[in-house]
Amino acid sequence: MLIARYRIGTAIHYGVLEDDRLHRLAGSPFAAVERAGITDSLADAALLAPVEAPRIFGVGLNYVAHIEESGAKTPVRPLFFMKPSTTVVGPGAPIVYPREARNVHFEAELAVVIGRSGRRIAPEAAPDHVLGYTCANDVSERVIQKEEMDQGALLVGKGFDSFCPLGPVIATGLDPRSLRLGARVNGIERQSSSTADLLFGVAELVSYLSSAITLQPGDVIITGTPSGVGPVTPGDSVDIWVEGVGTLTNPVVAE
Repeated sequence: MLIARYRIGTAIHYGVLEDDRLHRLAGSPFAAVERAGITDSLADAALLAPVEAPRIFGVGLNYVAHIEESGAKTPVRPLFFMKPSTTVVGPGAPIVYPREARNVHFEAELAVVIGRSGRRIAPEAAPDHVLGYTCANDVSERVIQKEEMDQGALLVGKGFDSFCPLGPVIATGLDPRSLRLGARVNGIERQSSSTADLLFGVAELVSYLSSAITLQPGDVIITGTPSGVGPVTPGDSVDIWVEGVGTLTNPVVAE
């Protein structure tokens, strides 16, 4: 099932996407996936980020090949950080290249959307707490990020407004253990990998994070990026794709 959040006129709805039709839901999919009996044309809708203002938990150095290309030590536990909810934009919305920026990178990631709250979730129970999956672009300003990390912090380098595009839909029923994903910049492939290369898989991430923090419906875990990250500049167009989800496209514009 593909669940979209979209705007028709001035109204915002959730709906199940089937072919070119959106079957409107009666409410939020975090309560129940209940159809309202109304359909909308995809051509008439503007797709939005599939979750509004979520808590975003990111994971650093979580693909084996990316750890190798970074020359970093292999983490002994997931390296979590957070991105502000104001980083979230939807399909087609611009990634704003900040005036302070000197080296902005794209990062293709599988995003996990939490559907049911829980604390101390066992790995085998993690799928019961996941609504589905979407594409994420963990945009990062590398100069600021490095200076922050040299001082034991990480926020602004990954926290500029528009630095976490999400979408285009939430796909349910996927097995996250071996999904293909990647990135294209201006139509040229830059990343192509599989979640089989994850150091810590989705179940482990959900379990570990929930050992400390109660996960809530609408929380988003972006699970790390594979090898091949690189720079973007204003005028570029970035595609992030995940098998079973689709493609998230965003232009890069100067502030």
